[in-house]
Amino acid sequence: MKAELEKIVPGEGKTILVAYRMNLPYLEYYWHHHPEYELTFKINIKGKRIVGDSYEDFHPGDLVLIGPDLPHTWVTNRKEKHKNCDFVVIQFSNNLFNSFTHLGEFDRIKRLLQNSKHGLHFKNSKALKEKILGLPEKMGIEKITDLIWILEQLSRQKGRKLASADYEITQAIGREQRINKVCNYLEQHFSKPISIEDAAKIINISKSAFCKFFKRTTGKTFSDYLNEIRIGYACYQLLETDKPIAGIARSAGFDSVSYFNRVFYKKKNSTPREFRSEAA
Repeated sequence: MKAELEKIVPGEGKTILVAYRMNLPYLEYYWHHHPEYELTFKINIKGKRIVGDSYEDFHPGDLVLIGPDLPHTWVTNRKEKHKNCDFVVIQFSNNLFNSFTHLGEFDRIKRLLQNSKHGLHFKNSKALKEKILGLPEKMGIEKITDLIWILEQLSRQKGRKLASADYEITQAIGREQRINKVCNYLEQHFSKPISIEDAAKIINISKSAFCKFFKRTTGKTFSDYLNEIRIGYACYQLLETDKPIAGIARSAGFDSVSYFNRVFYKKKNSTPREFRSEAA
């Protein structure tokens, strides 16, 4: 799929370091890429993370380093009534370290940045969390030295690669608007019947072409991706309300309780009733 090019700071040839903390009601599906490196720390959020061809659940404390032009997005269920999404984003240009790359002291950081072309997932620590949360408030040299400290700590970990080794960035760039249009529609209308034909019509392509496009883009079949959204919503309803399971199944978009139970068990390895009672 083609990811949209996101321009971090207007202007060409600038040494860029941007760090900001955001608080949003939800994270919308926004498949995009940019030439800067990006380190993201999700403070209190859970949802789905897509980096290249990696599609995974993410949870509070999610810490990921994205390499240049690697398409990515994080998405939460906008119908879940929870506290706002709180997160920190740090974006920086490779130009920031041009003057230091010849130094042996930067070898670990250089390897870290090289490996980030696939996206890297890290475990966070109290010290890392404090530095990352504090970076948006720092200025000048202190901001740069704190970023170097953060990257040095990450370079000492063995970050887990997200996108597969054979993932081709160049094949992904160029189709962002179409996949964003489809996935945002699914996020907003998952409680209603949606067929593959309906989804294909959104971007005006045939059913067969759509199936190939969607699987190549997200790493999921259309039905599996839609069921992930629906089951995520059902989990929230099971945990946060006393609604009957049949009613939750219908509100999540399943027209058959038996099918809902089968999909739920496949995704969560438990029945909806067991899931609710185990969390009580």
